[in-house]
Amino acid sequence: MSNGSSITHFLLLPFADTRELQLWHFWLFLGISLAVLLGNGLIITSTACDQHLHTPMYFFLLNLSLLDLGCISTTVPKSMASSLWDTTAISFTGCVAQVFFVVFFFTAEFALLTIMSYDRYVAICKPLHYGTLLGSRACAHMAAAAWGTGFLNALLHTANTFSLPLCRGNAVEQFFCEIPQILKLSCSGDSLREFGLLVVGACFFFGCSVFIVGSYAQIFRAVLRIPPEQGRHKAFSTCLPHLTVVSLFISTGIFAYLKPPSMSSPSLDLVVAVLYSVVPPAVNPLIYSLKNQELRGAVRKLVTRCLSAAIHCLLSSAKGSQCRS
Repeated sequence: MSNGSSITHFLLLPFADTRELQLWHFWLFLGISLAVLLGNGLIITSTACDQHLHTPMYFFLLNLSLLDLGCISTTVPKSMASSLWDTTAISFTGCVAQVFFVVFFFTAEFALLTIMSYDRYVAICKPLHYGTLLGSRACAHMAAAAWGTGFLNALLHTANTFSLPLCRGNAVEQFFCEIPQILKLSCSGDSLREFGLLVVGACFFFGCSVFIVGSYAQIFRAVLRIPPEQGRHKAFSTCLPHLTVVSLFISTGIFAYLKPPSMSSPSLDLVVAVLYSVVPPAVNPLIYSLKNQELRGAVRKLVTRCLSAAIHCLLSSAKGSQCRS
């Protein structure tokens, strides 16, 4: 294979070799996908429908849930189909799309987590200026900046990765198309563009990490000054879920991309990829709902309303009358 244009498909790394384990993998990922869809769907619907949750914090949480759905939808369905149909092939176009959307959603999510740390900083350290600094227009601009940053970063990395000649086969040692695994197939001696994009990406993630750490340092300093009877627990309860999500996202991502080469193996890389691409979107709704009473109340109200409507429809159908939503 002289270059990428001669490759019509790639071969992904399977989770298991035996048919029984492949089916177990399919059902496991199906359960995770349904849980992610249910959890994030409830957050999105509750936040959009409940007027009490029309605040900057919940607006950013809605965007985070959308990104989580995008993250899980990019990699898991193809892996499930591969296990169900006992095939590891993915088309060249499909691989390009996977690389683009993986970088897009994860970059946008990290940018959004940075914005959410700023939201908590302003809410706790500068509460009198919260409405001014985080008005509806400012929040929309920040969210658009996060999505735009993800799109631009994904476009640059995808274009650079697939413009390199690929002459070392088409076997990708991962369960989805991942840039480091694609670059292992390249035989190009020109690594200047790759190094430049790596530096830009590293600066972006380092800058966001420093901003998040600095924001929470100021937050904890301000919270510790609050007397316990004046809302210290409430302040912590709004920050700890976000801090937990950020820690999980950063720790798994750093371990995936910065672990020593001596620790690298197909099995370990597979487990680490699941930890940073599947686990965070699955646990984010659980983390936020456990510590947030307002969100729990809105979700409970939504579920109760839906169940009441369903029961009303069933009773109406039994009586022969038309069901009204």
